[in-house]
Amino acid sequence: MSDTQKRNLESQLWNIANTLRGKMAADDFRDYILGFIFYKYLSKKMELYANEILQPDGLTFDQIEGHKQEGDFIEAIKDAALDKLGYFLLPSELFSELARRGNSGGKHKFILSDLAKVLSHIEQSTMGSESEEDFGNLFEDLDLTSSKLGKSENDKNELIVKVLSHLDEIDFDLENTESDLLGDAYEYLIGQFASGAGKKAGEFYTPQQVSKVLAKLVTAGKKKIKNVYDPTCGSGSLLLRVAKEVDNKGLLFYGQEMNPTTYNLCRMNMIMHDVHYKRFDIKNENTLEKPQHDDMRFEAIVANPPFSAKWSASPLFLSDDRFSAYGKLAPSSKADFAFVQHMIHQLDEKGTMAVVLPHGVLFRGAAEGHIRKYLIKDRNYLDAVIGLPANIFYGTSIPTCILVMKKSREHKDNILFIDASQSFEKVKTQNILREEDITRIIETYTQRVSSDKYSYVATLKEVKENDYNLNIPRYVDTFEEEEQVDLAAISKELKTIEKDMAVTDATIADFCNQLGIDTPF
Repeated sequence: MSDTQKRNLESQLWNIANTLRGKMAADDFRDYILGFIFYKYLSKKMELYANEILQPDGLTFDQIEGHKQEGDFIEAIKDAALDKLGYFLLPSELFSELARRGNSGGKHKFILSDLAKVLSHIEQSTMGSESEEDFGNLFEDLDLTSSKLGKSENDKNELIVKVLSHLDEIDFDLENTESDLLGDAYEYLIGQFASGAGKKAGEFYTPQQVSKVLAKLVTAGKKKIKNVYDPTCGSGSLLLRVAKEVDNKGLLFYGQEMNPTTYNLCRMNMIMHDVHYKRFDIKNENTLEKPQHDDMRFEAIVANPPFSAKWSASPLFLSDDRFSAYGKLAPSSKADFAFVQHMIHQLDEKGTMAVVLPHGVLFRGAAEGHIRKYLIKDRNYLDAVIGLPANIFYGTSIPTCILVMKKSREHKDNILFIDASQSFEKVKTQNILREEDITRIIETYTQRVSSDKYSYVATLKEVKENDYNLNIPRYVDTFEEEEQVDLAAISKELKTIEKDMAVTDATIADFCNQLGIDTPF
């Protein structure tokens, strides 16, 4: 896959998305365009797989309609497709067929009702099969009856046909199994939507450069891991990023997301990256209140939870295995440490977790201070604290940090502090981590070195002396001594300026005198 191909595909898809932009809010046209791209992907995968099955018979999928053995072919292909792909589509339900009919003119041009039936049938085809949960309600956000698409049914149909036709012209290159061109383009679109979504962006997307840092941290020193988990998985970008850092053959993905729309987006994103439905398990529930993978332990855990979110903090949680050992719960107004406790509970003995949190977790007192002290003094789980630049996340400008934790730490007598808050590039209104910034963070973490004004390896004794306050400036001295001011030189310069001003004033006064007007001073 060349960079040119990638950029071309991203540009084509974004231009098609803009076909809908003028008609509706960003959230809405995001759901429609991503849903239609997903439908085309499923159709093409179905067609390619069916053609592969039919090859010994000298047929293609679009040739079996009307064939004397049509029924037998359909049953055989359906059984195989449900196991291999997790869903089934008839030849007449393929994306290209509906796009063709939409452009055919006459009564066949109206495809809205047929399209709604096809999307529903994709979900229904999985009923009773192993993939039922992974495909259920995937298209529920594509409301083809919505007035957002147009005032009349014909207006809606015209817009949908236009979008499908443009998409039909794009080659997704799915025959190339070595390329993840479409998956990367899908991620690009999600990122583009996030950049314009304001505060809502944090609900479904972690900027790619931050995802890369987290992924590299939890896979440091490993070529392969068995599973990865994200308790607030959003669109799944963090989970998929981890897969790029290791040999991901057989890697299992687990996640939980409470927003139904984002939950659907995550499952689509998994499938679009060619993750087989048997290899991911994404649940739609509130992680803190109703954990869905409580009995499992994970080798890698990554998360970007909602910053300082509210939660119930019910006293009943004091008997929950995730929180009981601490003796205190995170405050109801700030669930940051509740997510940390949940993640630690799910972490394998040999695993690593990396979580993005607001800076407040480093120094806030009361229950949070108690939990922080327990994690360091009693459990010794904290491996590193990494400060990130401000204004790096969509929708918030607050500075953030990454906590890296392990249950079996190699460096049991110290904690690494990294201040990467000044290492970034400003792009428009957003700060981003450059490749060299990411490389420096990871190299500093893996080499565990102290570097002037950037990192410091603090002993546990030092952390104790700071009363377990983790505020990074306590450990990494970033103070820049100001240049000494030469007062004598400044005084001399001011005298010269004063003389020059006197000459100028005299010149102005002479001009005013010649013109017969008062001087301005």
